Amino acid sequence: MAKTSKKETTNSKDSNEKTSKLKKQYRFVFGSLLVLASVGMLVAFISFLLYGENDQSIVNHLANRDEMAENWLGKLGAYISNFFIYDGFGIASFLFVKLFFLTGIYLIFELPLKKLTTTWFWDLYAILIFSILLGFFAVNHPILGGTVGFEMNLFLQDYIGKTGALLALLFGTLLYLIFKIKLSPDTIKSFLERKQKDISEELNESDFSASDKNNTNYNLEEFAVDESHDDLDELLEDDLEEPVLKSSSFEINKESLKPTISSYSEIELEPTLKQPVSDKNEVVFNDHSKKEPEIIKTNDEAFVIEKAQDEDLVDENLASKLVADFGLFDPTLELSNYKFPTIDLLKEYATTGITINQQELEDNKNNIVETLRNYKIDIAQIKATVGPSVTLYEIVPEAGIRISKIKSLEDDIALSLAALGIRIIAPIPGKGTIGIEVPNKNPTMVPMKTVIGSSRFQEAEMELPIALGKTISNETFVVDLAKMPHLLMAGATGQGKSVGLNAVLTSLLYKKHPAEVKFVLVDPKKVELTLFNKIERHYLAKLPDSEEAIITHNDKVINTLNSLCIEMDNRYSLLKDAMVRNIKEYNEKFKNRKLNPELGHRFLPYIVLVVDEFADLIMTAGKEVETPIARLAQLARAIGIHLIIATQRPSVNVITGMIKANFPARIAFRVTSKIDSRTILDTGGADQLIGRGDMLFSNGNDLVRIQCAFVDTPEVEKIVEYIGSQKAYPTAYTLPEYFGEEGSSVKLDFDISERDSMFREAAEIIVTAQQGSASLLQRKLKLGYNRAGRLIDQLEAAGIVGPFEGSKARSVLIPDLVALDEFLNNEQNND
Repeated sequence: MAKTSKKETTNSKDSNEKTSKLKKQYRFVFGSLLVLASVGMLVAFISFLLYGENDQSIVNHLANRDEMAENWLGKLGAYISNFFIYDGFGIASFLFVKLFFLTGIYLIFELPLKKLTTTWFWDLYAILIFSILLGFFAVNHPILGGTVGFEMNLFLQDYIGKTGALLALLFGTLLYLIFKIKLSPDTIKSFLERKQKDISEELNESDFSASDKNNTNYNLEEFAVDESHDDLDELLEDDLEEPVLKSSSFEINKESLKPTISSYSEIELEPTLKQPVSDKNEVVFNDHSKKEPEIIKTNDEAFVIEKAQDEDLVDENLASKLVADFGLFDPTLELSNYKFPTIDLLKEYATTGITINQQELEDNKNNIVETLRNYKIDIAQIKATVGPSVTLYEIVPEAGIRISKIKSLEDDIALSLAALGIRIIAPIPGKGTIGIEVPNKNPTMVPMKTVIGSSRFQEAEMELPIALGKTISNETFVVDLAKMPHLLMAGATGQGKSVGLNAVLTSLLYKKHPAEVKFVLVDPKKVELTLFNKIERHYLAKLPDSEEAIITHNDKVINTLNSLCIEMDNRYSLLKDAMVRNIKEYNEKFKNRKLNPELGHRFLPYIVLVVDEFADLIMTAGKEVETPIARLAQLARAIGIHLIIATQRPSVNVITGMIKANFPARIAFRVTSKIDSRTILDTGGADQLIGRGDMLFSNGNDLVRIQCAFVDTPEVEKIVEYIGSQKAYPTAYTLPEYFGEEGSSVKLDFDISERDSMFREAAEIIVTAQQGSASLLQRKLKLGYNRAGRLIDQLEAAGIVGPFEGSKARSVLIPDLVALDEFLNNEQNND
């Protein structure tokens, strides 16, 4: 049966290959036909413009072999060109040549034809509009607009008149310019400004040349600027009666020097080239590249006094001059036309805004007061603050009431209110009240659109602003990731972590230019962050040899984390050379052109590392992941690398003490136990949340309850589509290359001829079971341990199973038996 199944798979594989080969041949033949047809159409159209009138009589009598067409493509060319140009769209039909040619090229080179749909649409639109335009303006030359253009103009003018037809044509042309040519008021404005700048520069140059001709000192000044210092010395030597310079020392002839210097000083030179002259027994020879010492003559010829000269002072700061000449460095210049996502891309839900249920508030207030009164706790005042999903009741107890007594009644109050879970804050920080948070019976969703569109977020002057949602007082909660500086998110499955991550990333996409921030996305689940693949060349960072920017395999995660450590060290070296303390100061200095790019300096974008499921990485890689993450968390804040780590398993072996110590900012969604809440927040409360985005945010000692903003997958798709459709960088942001430690694994190498006779059977068993272990071979093939171990080593050397991973079974690198057969056959052929 096994042999039969192998033959069937081989036959099906051969038939698939033949079908695929046949399809390629058909595509090539049809594509070649379209290319040749486009060339023939071009020849026919051009000759029609020259001899079309002479061939009019032949078009209707193609069967008459006595008549000859003057068209370069004969009667067929005359007929085709007459059909497309005269009876069709006029000279706009030349665009059909382009469409047929492009389609043929796409078929020949097996390019996706979907990319041609936009080209076909807009070219057909242009053919129609151009034909009607020519039919409107070139009435006396019907060949230009063709029959379609002529008839369409008659149709339009019958119904909307000549003026209406002209306005309709102008509107159609405007649509083409806006959506195809991408014409906009901004492009027109920039074009006019550029033209005006060019004209003003030409006028300035002409004025400068005219003033040069009228300047009598021009030749002398040009000499002073252009001639070198050696020529100036020669001039001085020619004017002096005796030579001043000698080979071994300086001597000054005072009498011969006086008249020459006094006459020379009357010449007005550029300030930077003036030779300072002393009235005493000294003279300074000035060199721009090197200062010559001042020689003072004394009565004793054997005693020479040499005085070092002060350096020239530059009146203007060179960095300021660069800024004045070229302006501040703009990191966004390469993508200067980049447009931020519009708020309209986010969905507007009908149920927005807080709805106050007066009866519910009154009932809850009475139940709280009655429950406390049952335990002889009187209340002096009570106030309710309604939030999206939770209402905060602030109570002021009578004097002499112990706070701990109220706090111990948490379960009793929850019972009286029949609530999902309440949370008592005793006391509220900064207030002399005790807070009781009670979930609303009908919680209100917080759409991402209301958060992004809020003035608190739009006007936030932060480096990395993040809009998380709304507080109990219905205020948009915005925090700066750069000041956190790292964020730890945890919560049970389905409580809103992935939505929270999307809210964080969406906030940064709405606020930061691609040149200012880059994301390193780690997604072990392979499905949560794949949407962001479309903005790879805008916002994502990856290793040089990676095919995909979003990291899903653990070995790639380890390499990426170590690469970020290298990037961190490189950035600290740049900060050290620039003598600054953090990335903000460094980038400001670079923008002000105070750092030289030739010395390795560059604008440093912020890098945000996002890990969607940290527990999986810790389970599979352990210390190999924890060590670089702890190092980044400890050191990377100053150089702009920030970490966001999310996990659904907030246990102490995942969120270790090392991790917690370096993540002061934490977000806790609903968890199942008080122990998990203490693991995340170092306090209780997360177990009393109601889920569906209800969360607690901590950045130190204070806890803030927030309803996380909801951003759905279709909204994220629209945003990344909008960004991905714009011009991007050539590649994603490249991280430094990381090479693992050499000798960490032993490279096995076996000659094919030395393989065990049961190698193929062992390979089939391993691939079928998708489990690479020696014990499996022992059971299936009834082998001893030593022989099974040798077989596993040979399979590893061949590339069928992965390396040794401790107590875990080796990974199998071949997916199925068909792939195994192909792999072994190729191996034999290569051998």
